[in-house]
Amino acid sequence: MKIRYHAAARELAQRSEETLEPQGPLDEAALRALLAERHPALAPHLPRMRFARNGDFAAKDTRYEPADEIDVLPPVAGGAPEDPVRLVAIRETPLSIDECYDAVAHPGAGGIALFVGVVRNHADGQSVTGLEYEAHDTLAPKEARRVLEGVAAEIEGVRLAATHRVGPLEVGERAVVVAASAAHRDAAFRACRLTIDRFKETVPIWKREHFDASDPRWVNLE
Repeated sequence: MKIRYHAAARELAQRSEETLEPQGPLDEAALRALLAERHPALAPHLPRMRFARNGDFAAKDTRYEPADEIDVLPPVAGGAPEDPVRLVAIRETPLSIDECYDAVAHPGAGGIALFVGVVRNHADGQSVTGLEYEAHDTLAPKEARRVLEGVAAEIEGVRLAATHRVGPLEVGERAVVVAASAAHRDAAFRACRLTIDRFKETVPIWKREHFDASDPRWVNLE
């Protein structure tokens, strides 16, 4: 898979092109996550960038094949207003607080609120040894973005970012990070709280708890 970076994307990635070797096809969310992991300076800006595949603009549901040539395209001058949803990612790799903070920070933000969910060592009076999260591969990213877009539409002037971990996690590891910025702290706090509450209510991500003294269980199933 050949990736070509243009204009500001080239400067942030510090290269004009590179070749990647994914194990199979990638959807848009997986491609953005892969590029964000490889280029942290580029990551906060990827939500506003478009992709082209083999010489044509790519639709949201495009599947990117290992043999494709992909262009990473920054917003053009005079383009649409900035997207308040700056970062949405569901990934197997460890989560960065700084990534979400940097995604929403800007000179007009007087307050930035952060929520970090971590794996605790107990549940319902039992000792927890770890968790595992499973997400629907296509619906979870779409619903996560819909949640953030809804909060942004409800609270004017906010910028939002959210990342969620999937796979096995140990006690103390970060499971979810949410960041919200606004001109005033009240709006930032409210947007952060609404985002994590709605995220947990509707995004198809399932949690399984592992215990010392009993079998694992899926949360909210029993």
